Amino acid sequence: MARLYGVDLPREKKILFALTYIYGIGLTRAKKILKSTGISPDIRVKELTQEDIAKIKAFIDANYKVEGDLRQVVKENIKRLKDIKSWRGIRHMIGLPVRGQRTRHNARSWKGKARPVGGLNIKLTKK
Repeated sequence: MARLYGVDLPREKKILFALTYIYGIGLTRAKKILKSTGISPDIRVKELTQEDIAKIKAFIDANYKVEGDLRQVVKENIKRLKDIKSWRGIRHMIGLPVRGQRTRHNARSWKGKARPVGGLNIKLTKK
């Protein structure tokens, strides 16, 4: 099993799609990586040689930030926005969508479970 940046790449998948399991690498970036290293995108992960894996790792190290380094940069960027109290930073702090999405009907993943507003409690009656 190929392991890059702490991520186990699935053996049966094509390398083009397996690279997208690494945080910071999407389909477009995976295509660029394989084209630059000269590795066929149709080859399966289990068919890769150690040299191929080393080529991919060297190219990614030289050109991109991935996994832990990228997560750290993103976290620092969000912290900076919060510290300067920008509009986006405030939205991050209060747990609302940051990029202008509506909140009247959607945004459940940000806002959490819908809470009922008053009057819905069942009152016990004496018999």
